[in-house]
Amino acid sequence: MTTLAVHPLGEAALCCTLPPPASLAQQQRFWQLAADLAKVAGVQGLVPGMNNLTLLFDPLQTEVADLEDTVRALWGRPLRAHRLGRRIDIPVRYGGVDGPDLANVAAHCGLSTDEVVRRHTAAEYVVYFIGFQPGFAYLGGLDESLHTPRRAEPRVGVPAGSVGIGGAQTGIYPLATPGGWQLIGRTALSLFAPLSEPPTLLAPGDRVRFVPEPTDRVAMTELP
Repeated sequence: MTTLAVHPLGEAALCCTLPPPASLAQQQRFWQLAADLAKVAGVQGLVPGMNNLTLLFDPLQTEVADLEDTVRALWGRPLRAHRLGRRIDIPVRYGGVDGPDLANVAAHCGLSTDEVVRRHTAAEYVVYFIGFQPGFAYLGGLDESLHTPRRAEPRVGVPAGSVGIGGAQTGIYPLATPGGWQLIGRTALSLFAPLSEPPTLLAPGDRVRFVPEPTDRVAMTELP
């Protein structure tokens, strides 16, 4: 088992990390650790990330050294059977103004644009964690042949629903925001609804499939 590094973040938080690369098995261990720590006295918040878990605690209720010992003991437990979450299909319009970087990704990977779309939609992805902005799901499972570096110059405005590739991952921008991922398509689904419960469409452990939609209709917006 890979040794877990535990270090303080100020006086009321610990960060638990593993070295890259990330894997589903490692993420599942962090999800299990978070579930176990939620039952520990003094723990006030748990924030799973990619290959890490941030733990917020009340220093008046627990000693940091004791909490570190608890973290390491819980990390040493065998991985329990973990059921993956819901299966969610995401309809995507690939290319054109919805996916202005599709041709760039194809050129980088030495593939046709049709083959990029085929490989992107052939995989089943798993939500590793939610971060960057509300509802932004970091997905594991991108075909290695589609790994593409982020843009050298990020865009100042990426429309909500844009589907992109950034290095070894793919994801969906829930809200309009600056961003540097390679945009290959766009979905009309809402990934973040602040008045809903839960407010995010996706959650860690969910399984995602991208489904191509016809592109012979007017695109939603032009990119800046």
